[in-house]
Amino acid sequence: MTVQASEPARPRLRFNPFSTEFRRDPYPMYRELRETRPVHKTLGMWVLTRHADVKAVLHDRTFSAGLIPQLVTEQARRLGQAEVDRIDRLGKKSLVFTDNPDHARLRGLVNRVFTAQAIAELRPVATEFVDRCRARAHAAGGLDVIADLAAPLPVSVLCEWMALPADLREQVGPWTHDIRFLLEPGLMQAADFDRVRTVVAEFAAALTGVLAARRAQPGGDLISRLLAARTAGGDALSEEELVFVCIMCFVAGNETTKSLIGNGALALLRHPEQARALRRTPGSVKAVVTEALRYDSPLQLTKRLATREVELGGQTIRAGDQVLVCLGAANRDPEVFARPDEFDPVRGGSGHLAFGHGMHGCLGGQLAELLAETAFAWLSKLDLEPLTGEFEWQEHSFIVRGLKNLPVAIRSAA
Repeated sequence: MTVQASEPARPRLRFNPFSTEFRRDPYPMYRELRETRPVHKTLGMWVLTRHADVKAVLHDRTFSAGLIPQLVTEQARRLGQAEVDRIDRLGKKSLVFTDNPDHARLRGLVNRVFTAQAIAELRPVATEFVDRCRARAHAAGGLDVIADLAAPLPVSVLCEWMALPADLREQVGPWTHDIRFLLEPGLMQAADFDRVRTVVAEFAAALTGVLAARRAQPGGDLISRLLAARTAGGDALSEEELVFVCIMCFVAGNETTKSLIGNGALALLRHPEQARALRRTPGSVKAVVTEALRYDSPLQLTKRLATREVELGGQTIRAGDQVLVCLGAANRDPEVFARPDEFDPVRGGSGHLAFGHGMHGCLGGQLAELLAETAFAWLSKLDLEPLTGEFEWQEHSFIVRGLKNLPVAIRSAA
């Protein structure tokens, strides 16, 4: 009788979102974790990679979204940082990090302004920006898709929607970049707290001045509409709440929209047949955006805090445990998406979790889609040549996946 030697046991994969390999391509790690350890504890938190588990946690309101402000406070205490009350309130009063009843109240007021019609009215603003970008790119023979298009487009459109003064618009981009540290408090050092504290104070003071001007002379802009928003019972946003809503529009929406446009543009460059199909049928741009969100999600990871004991994937998650839901992994789950590693805009349907799910679904998702549609509609008309073969991924965030730059030459245009 022949005894065959058993294969050596495969070493247990360790989830490491800080590695260079993960930064370059997280999807092989996601795939192996889904297959071998879909619900496991590491780095002091539970890591979920299956679509069903991720969706279940996002849908379950007993998983608190208020973990990040709590971690900001803990990090500030750990670093001996004082005077973080305004930063603390910004987190605790942000739609992204509130639980009910606060969330329901804030969302009910803001939803009166963030309507599908209001978003649709911004399409000419986005188109005008892209037209200016087009003129510069054709004159130069190319562009950096990130620096020239993806990064400034969401900031420019939001500034226009809020009708911010010209001098303030120049500062919004840098301020937003600094404040985004609050989304990942574990990365913050003492100097970061100093900078964020200063920037939040400056941003809030500037917006307070704008609010005073809009009260005196309201218009059709976002801030005027937020000032006018009332519930049936007469409830309204306080001045500080309105300021925080405006700040978080930039902080929560800018980096992710930039990455959506950049990641989608890269996907089209790597799949020229899909770019040609979009060129032939411009009406398919919505499907391209949907697939870009699924295929290479800008927001890869988000956290929740369990408030009760829950069984998930054969594991017991206890009250007080941190849970990391891997949106990027869920969006490549073969149980939900056939051929998940293929970029295929004609696959139809949606089901992706790039905008989250449940009551914390992304407020600005429709605007992000509109901006991406406008950008892809133009880029698909160009015969583009990447000017680099090695793509660098940003390193200032571990939850957002996006390119540092994407320089391309324009060989011809339709």
